[in-house]
Amino acid sequence: MEQHELNGQLRPHLLLFPFPGQGNMNSMLNLAETLCHSGLHITFLNSDHNQQRLLRFTDAQERFSRWPTFRFQTIADGLPADHPRSVSTFFEMLNSMKATAEPLFREMIIAARQESGQWPPLSCIIADGIMPFTIDLAEELKIRAIIYRAISACCLWTFFCLPRLFAAAELPFQGDDDEVDMDVPIKSVPGMEGFLRRQDLPSFFRTKDPNDPVLQKLHAENQQMTQVSALVINTFEDLEGPILTQLRSQVPNLYTVGPLHALSSRRQHSSSSSASNIAASNSLWKEDSSCMAWLNSQLPKSVVYMSFGSLVVYGKDTLMEFWHGLVNSGKLFLWVIRPDSINVSGGEGETILAEVVDGAKERGSLVVEWAPQEEVLNHPAVGVFLTHSGWNSTMESIYAGVPMICLPCFADQQVNSRFVSEVWKVGMALDICDRGTIERVVRDVMEQKREELVESIGGLAKLARKCISEGGSSRCNLDRLIQDLRSINLV
Repeated sequence: MEQHELNGQLRPHLLLFPFPGQGNMNSMLNLAETLCHSGLHITFLNSDHNQQRLLRFTDAQERFSRWPTFRFQTIADGLPADHPRSVSTFFEMLNSMKATAEPLFREMIIAARQESGQWPPLSCIIADGIMPFTIDLAEELKIRAIIYRAISACCLWTFFCLPRLFAAAELPFQGDDDEVDMDVPIKSVPGMEGFLRRQDLPSFFRTKDPNDPVLQKLHAENQQMTQVSALVINTFEDLEGPILTQLRSQVPNLYTVGPLHALSSRRQHSSSSSASNIAASNSLWKEDSSCMAWLNSQLPKSVVYMSFGSLVVYGKDTLMEFWHGLVNSGKLFLWVIRPDSINVSGGEGETILAEVVDGAKERGSLVVEWAPQEEVLNHPAVGVFLTHSGWNSTMESIYAGVPMICLPCFADQQVNSRFVSEVWKVGMALDICDRGTIERVVRDVMEQKREELVESIGGLAKLARKCISEGGSSRCNLDRLIQDLRSINLV
């Protein structure tokens, strides 16, 4: 029994359950790692599919085995092994999780609630906010529930402002899609009145139906967040402070604990962004580390790094616009192209990819299927990150001090991109994807605006390091979260 006790009280047992996407899982696994040193019992619940890939391509099993109070468990996501699990099937993934995982999750937490032997009974669930059924079940079974969101606070705040947007008739957009002026300013999101446009709202907002089920789901999630005991976000006060103030009007007990990839305890010894201090991966793809040797042979800040994350899929025409834009810029590039990210039929995708790989090599550049992104961003040869503006990528780029070129695709990425370019002023946004625009913006960021952007993002990087240092806001919020979790079994 002593191993289950902390200061004479039963140790809390937490279950962390991310939505089974690469970004969500990676972010929450970093949260789990920051909590491992607290002495709490932690069960990390992964989908079967993701766990198989995580163990296949990383050392996660060995890495987490250092903590005897940590364990992995798995649950079915209801999708076949060859399912693409991409942006275009995002809501199919959500629906499948609810249909398949919800009854399994119920059985699991009932069993964990009554657990004995090596593990104390389950006392708290920290669940991804885009799976509301997890919180509903926790409340039904009288288990403490905390919501975790892997997106930015600025995007989350736009979700909370949905009723305002409808009340002000700023949603839905009127007219045919090809007639809607997407540059019209948005005035009903407090704190963003001076710079937010229609095109900067999350992609979910572009429906013409005010009763759209996705919008209804977002509203329900917002209501749920106001009712749970706490909300944890992967951000930091010096980055999103004004928006966090707005958000706290709805969710007072808010823990900002980012950048989680840096706060993770295995990196706390690092006082610099050198690649040698980069931690092991949580990737669901095999990382091609050969790109690091290639980067070692390049001049400082001479390389464009381009990656659109784990979900984005694009067609042949878009791929060719990227290709010609990068080549015409005259800059060396390291381009990540997942084999499943090219949306063409038959074997044409493999042919196109082979041609791009060979063409890049002929020009002294490099294309890989997947890269160790944090390590790449921290390499001195990287001068700019051409990104989809996913939140993990944005936080990693800020922490590494690398300016961004943003081409948002989905969900929170539009809001993130606008903040990068217009609020934090650490990058530029691409409103259209054509070779001429890509060429021009790459040259602007790498040449004319280079010093200005490097100075701006360097300042944010310093603030990020301060936040995760002893006495910093994120470090203090993590300590407060741990104390809150430790108190669960005392009441």
